Amino acid sequence: MLPVERLQALVQGKKVALIGAGVSHKPCIEQLVGLGAKVTLCDQKETLADFGEYADTLRRLQVNLCLGKGYTEGFRGQDIILRTPGYEFYQPALQAALAAGTMVTSEVELFFELCPCELVAVTGSDGKTTTTSLIAAMYRAAGRRVFLGGNIGAALLPQLPEVTPGDVAVVELSSFQLISMKTSPRVAVVTNVTPNHLDHHKDMQEYIDAKRNILRWQTPPCRAVLGFENEISRGMQADCKGQQVWFTRLHDTDNGAFLRASDDTLCYAEPGADGVKVTPVLPRAEVKLRGLHNVENLLAAIAAVWGQVPLAVMRQVGASFTGVEHRIEPVRTLDGVQYYNDSIASSPTRVIAGLRSFDQKIILIAGGYDKKIPYEPLAPEILQHVKVLVLMGATGPRIEKAVREHPDFAAAAPGLKILHAAGMAEAVALARANAVAGDIVSLSPASASFDLYPNFEVRGRDYKRIVNELV
Repeated sequence: MLPVERLQALVQGKKVALIGAGVSHKPCIEQLVGLGAKVTLCDQKETLADFGEYADTLRRLQVNLCLGKGYTEGFRGQDIILRTPGYEFYQPALQAALAAGTMVTSEVELFFELCPCELVAVTGSDGKTTTTSLIAAMYRAAGRRVFLGGNIGAALLPQLPEVTPGDVAVVELSSFQLISMKTSPRVAVVTNVTPNHLDHHKDMQEYIDAKRNILRWQTPPCRAVLGFENEISRGMQADCKGQQVWFTRLHDTDNGAFLRASDDTLCYAEPGADGVKVTPVLPRAEVKLRGLHNVENLLAAIAAVWGQVPLAVMRQVGASFTGVEHRIEPVRTLDGVQYYNDSIASSPTRVIAGLRSFDQKIILIAGGYDKKIPYEPLAPEILQHVKVLVLMGATGPRIEKAVREHPDFAAAAPGLKILHAAGMAEAVALARANAVAGDIVSLSPASASFDLYPNFEVRGRDYKRIVNELV
């Protein structure tokens, strides 16, 4: 039976509810109706008109609607519920449906269960999007057809009819997606795990356990690629079911990808009967991506595709890949000032990696929605790498408090200016007013976007629009 026939057998004639009509669920709604499901859309929007142009599609498909404050009432009596990553798995209404016998799943979970091709997936607190994109680029350059999805790319489930066994699906997975998954990929990458999303997870342990699901359901033959420099990802070695390899830029290793200190070259080490074989991949000087954290991302990608992609292809991609939108993305140079968009940096660790990628003190725009994560680790990096700090949003005062309470603040204070803005336009204006030729301005918020924007992509594009409209 073909994968799409298995999906049809699962949903045909069944009552299927989808939580929210986001980017990934819109094509799923069309697909599930076409496969004979009785679809209900549960959404916080109050009326059909609130969906704008998409309302016409909902009418055409004759989708049942459960809207407004009581939208979770639509969970009752459903055979299957597809949750969006933004709707927490342990919400009482969803758990009640699960206890009543409803199958609770998601677009990406169903794809994983039905996918006929090789699955490669990446998770972590930092670096997962760039690592995922590098892996996809390597497979494409090697001639494989790639389906890119999860947190990036398009919804995968609607593409299921096109997927063949010779293809490869490369998927970025967040903790929200992983928390309920019971299928793991053949190749799993965990970049690192640091405090994040603690406004949504019960505690740090729940967040870690969600990440571990990427390994938990693997069955040999399989591969796990773990970040050696992070204590939590390193500790996940105990969860590995098959081959396990490391990636690291600070230590040589005899099992995985590493940055060789003796000649600053990215290498791969394989243990064998005749000892450890070390293969140079490319000199770090040839890597186009900015920052040592991106060297780690490239090492993770090399470790993930080793043995599946020719060495020449890894070299080519490593020497030509220039980055992903919103990740230390050059925007423009105006009056001798360089502007960068690092909107993806929604946690302190990401901001720290970005700050360290520049060889001078910069003007930093930070702040936003509060995810209840600590900012104390960011304070010494700001004191060392920032000359003007422009803060906005709910976390602005928290970031300033962490900086001012750091023991080194008094010594650094004369060289650090702290300013506050009501929004992005004012933040950019303040950054520009305090910049001189040769300066660098970077939006690197250390916070989520939800106070002003629906996601970090919209935030980054608004920042770029404002910067590009400066005259």
